[in-house]
Amino acid sequence: MRSSNEHLQSILDTLPTTPGCYLMKNNAGKIIYVGKAINLRSRVRSYFQASADHTMKTQHLVQEIADIDWIVVGSELEALILEMTLIKKHRPYYNIRLKDDKRYPYIKIHWNEPFPKVTVTRNLEEDGAKYYGPYTSVWAVHQTLDLLRKIFQYRTCDRVITGHDARACLYYDIKLCSAPCIGMINETEYNQMQTDLGKFLEGETDPILDRLYASMQKFSDALEFEKAAALRDQINAIERVVEKQKVISTQNMNTDVIALARADGDACVQIFFIRSGKLVGRDYFVLEGADDEKNSEVISQFLKQFYSQSTHIPEELLLPENIEEAMIIQNWLNQKKPDEKIQIRVPRSGTPKQLVEMATENAAETLRSLKSQWEMDSHKQSVALAELQAALGMKDAPNRMECYDISNTQGTASVGSMVVFEKGVPSKKLYRRFNIKTVHQPDDFASMEEVLTRRFRRWQAYHESNEVGKKAEPSFSVLPDLLIVDGGKGQLSRALKVLEEFGLTEKIKAVGLAKSEELVILPGQVEPLALPRNSQGLFMMQRIRDEAHRFAITAHRNRRGKANLRSALDEIPGVGPARKKALLKFFGSVEAIRQASAEEIAGAPGISPTLAKEILRSLN
Repeated sequence: MRSSNEHLQSILDTLPTTPGCYLMKNNAGKIIYVGKAINLRSRVRSYFQASADHTMKTQHLVQEIADIDWIVVGSELEALILEMTLIKKHRPYYNIRLKDDKRYPYIKIHWNEPFPKVTVTRNLEEDGAKYYGPYTSVWAVHQTLDLLRKIFQYRTCDRVITGHDARACLYYDIKLCSAPCIGMINETEYNQMQTDLGKFLEGETDPILDRLYASMQKFSDALEFEKAAALRDQINAIERVVEKQKVISTQNMNTDVIALARADGDACVQIFFIRSGKLVGRDYFVLEGADDEKNSEVISQFLKQFYSQSTHIPEELLLPENIEEAMIIQNWLNQKKPDEKIQIRVPRSGTPKQLVEMATENAAETLRSLKSQWEMDSHKQSVALAELQAALGMKDAPNRMECYDISNTQGTASVGSMVVFEKGVPSKKLYRRFNIKTVHQPDDFASMEEVLTRRFRRWQAYHESNEVGKKAEPSFSVLPDLLIVDGGKGQLSRALKVLEEFGLTEKIKAVGLAKSEELVILPGQVEPLALPRNSQGLFMMQRIRDEAHRFAITAHRNRRGKANLRSALDEIPGVGPARKKALLKFFGSVEAIRQASAEEIAGAPGISPTLAKEILRSLN
């Protein structure tokens, strides 16, 4: 047996023989792989056996291991659950993992509120709400909700629903809200509608239609034709959607069909969602870190990661091939959904086998399409960077670009934004915002100077520090090749002044991008540079400028909103920090407090009837 050093050998000699998880780290202390084992000692030591027939990926992993932590658990099932949690938390480089899984959106029905509204969120919380997803595309989610809102007419506002508001909002007029705010629908009817919406999202349409048909007939028999007509319209809308769903089987199948396609190290999983024998939807997921891994291992990791996030698990999962962990994953899924028996199986014939084959063909086609798109995007980025290099007279292509913008309202709540593109792609983890501290009037030039000074002061502090092991802040410790300011000569002159103060004039190319005519302002040149209107380089500069502008405005609105929130409540006599916190926790927002009655405000912790009246008077 070999080990990288005595430290590793001592760990290998003392590993327990119990079930658990192991975390492998590199020299920098970063977790690069998480695994689980029924016998930790046997599994971890196998990585370092000279006779082991490791894949290239595992060989690279072993060469990087500098330390190993391990966690003992009580069973193989506990090890599986812990492994999933650790992979999601640390996203180790050598593990198979869902690409960008933290960003997947969900549809949320706020059952933790009266008259629950519907929103889109990226965060799953234990808050009493009901979540549906995950979906791979926010656009697809909003398209779905645009359709469903015409059928179910749920609310999206933050109003406190009393049923006695003077008038409804515009959405009621255009038939996109049922207007519980003015009492057009009671809570029981509204909640039934939201229950139907949830069932619809889970693919259960037949029970909804049966109930609506019965209700329509009841209203018709009672000569309440207006209510009957409204239900008829709802039934017709649902049936139009259902007609588009492909009938897969006459049997009442509730199944997820899972298939895999791989090419050149990339892996794509396709899922068909079949409910009551109909194909109600499909989605695909790209996996990272799948190089050199067996298909069965890729599928196994996908099942664990996807269904740890999925809000609905059907009775059956159909797979293209057997996986070693089938039984333990099946036990875990049944533990997550104890009221139903969930089965994992590989179909050998009939409709189920045909479904897996169809999903496999779709997975392969999806991966081909994605790779073409990636190659096209990569080509465009390369062309754009080459065009900028030539147009701006740079020695090398600008692989790291930073763009800065300032946002404020008449000089108040001023915020500066810094966005970073690397190799033509936005690197959002490197974005930073700056609350302006030294400028107290509308002066974007001075604000820009403050932002850039603070940015390069951070760079200087890191490189002049003598602290051993001081951690680099990638947003500030690396210099840009190209610095873009959103503005003309005034903004650019302040940028050049800051670069000169830090001795960076020769290291960083700085330009301005004027909004009006999309002209590039260059240092020392009287005439601006007009890039061709169809130039990929211009498109990239516009994109990074627009991203800086969006990021600045978002930060400014957040800061201004907090300032308004403070001023709205802090100026009320008798409302200190504790009562302000209690009010906001009780009502959720200042607007909700404003809409409430004095009696409702007095129901919040620590608020007397007299103070409630004063709060209402001050806010209105």
